[in-house]
Amino acid sequence: MTMAKSELIGRMIGISRHRLAIDGEGVTTLVAFHGCPLHCKYCLNPHSLSKDTQCIERTVEELIDEVRIDQLYFLATGGGITFGGGEPLLNSMFIKAFCEQCPKEWRISIESSLNVPRKNVEDVLPFVREWIIDIKDMNPEIYKAYSGISNERVIDNLRWIASEHPELLSTITLRLPHIPNYNTDDDRNKSQAFLETLGYTNFDRFEYIIR
Repeated sequence: MTMAKSELIGRMIGISRHRLAIDGEGVTTLVAFHGCPLHCKYCLNPHSLSKDTQCIERTVEELIDEVRIDQLYFLATGGGITFGGGEPLLNSMFIKAFCEQCPKEWRISIESSLNVPRKNVEDVLPFVREWIIDIKDMNPEIYKAYSGISNERVIDNLRWIASEHPELLSTITLRLPHIPNYNTDDDRNKSQAFLETLGYTNFDRFEYIIR
């Protein structure tokens, strides 16, 4: 039986307001979901994986009502909602229902590893105005050593977007980190060169700071 939109429940590790130029344009509210297919060695949000994490649970309507308090900021700055995590696209039906009901002026952004089934990407594709995709590394061996799983889905989704939706390439930023003990600058250069052959042009290169 298909679940009605009003019965969709999102499990979140946090809702962070008044973020400026961190998760996209303008003032944004970050909605961080629990759950992720990756088990990265230097995970920034390990509580997104823990079964013991106390999560915030909201229906679509409850979340819209909660974040609507900042609508004036969204409209004045061109901001809106950024869905992150964890992996937000594990909750693609929830995000789709949210986008169908929230004010159309809100800017919707997604921070994702893109390591999800293609259908999860298709669910939200018409609504998202900015994508921030954490590539890790395009080398399958490096990716698996660091994250614990294959990047086959990542590569498949990137190829599909570039081929079927080239108009979206300008809305996508690909994060290419230098991950100490896992990849090198040469590895990053190879990753970027491969992604450029697909048509991607926006890259965020940075280094993980390990403490």
